[in-house]
Amino acid sequence: MKFILASKSPRRKELLEKINIEFEVVDSKIDEGLVSTNLEPSHYCTLLANLKASNVSLYYKNYTVIGADTIVVLNDKILNKPSDKKDAKEMLLMLSGKTHKVITGVSIRNRDLNIKRLFHQKTSVKFYDLHDKIINFYIEKYSPLDKAGSYGIQDYGATFIEKINGSYENVMGFPIGKFSQILKSLKL
Repeated sequence: MKFILASKSPRRKELLEKINIEFEVVDSKIDEGLVSTNLEPSHYCTLLANLKASNVSLYYKNYTVIGADTIVVLNDKILNKPSDKKDAKEMLLMLSGKTHKVITGVSIRNRDLNIKRLFHQKTSVKFYDLHDKIINFYIEKYSPLDKAGSYGIQDYGATFIEKINGSYENVMGFPIGKFSQILKSLKL
C-alpha cells in the first residue's frame, strides 16, 4: 500500500514514522483562509483535512492520502496559527489559566479503492497562569507562528500545561492511536 501525507508539518511526519508505514509527503497547497472559522470547530478542521486529502488524491489516485488539520478552541473560538508575534502573545494570554480543546480533523482518501474516511479527535488541555516574561521568551526563542494556538506541546510549551485529558499526540498535531485503529479497520 502506498501512502501520502498531504501536509508539510514536521510533527505529523514524525508521528507517522512511528507506526512504520512508508509514505511520501506532498503539500496540498490548500489556502486555509478559504474556509470560514464560523463553522462548528470539529467540522471546520475535518473539512480542511478533507480538502487537503482530496486535492492531493486528484493527482495520486492509487495512493492512500492522509490529510489533517489541528486547531485550538477556547470558548467555541477557533485559534489557528498566529499571524504575527503580537497575535501569538494575545492567544497565549487568552489561554493562560484556562482549559481549551485541541481538535485534529483527519481525512483518509484513496480514489482507486473508493475510500473516504473522516474523523476527528478532541483533547482537553489546561494551562497554568502565564506571565508576560515567559510568553515573550517563548515567542522569541521558539517562534510558534506555525502552531495552532501559538504553542507546541513537544517544546518549551509543555511547561505551560497543568493537565491534559486525551491524546498527547493529538495535541502535537496527529491522533496516531485512533488513526492506526482506523487503518486496521480499513485493512490498510
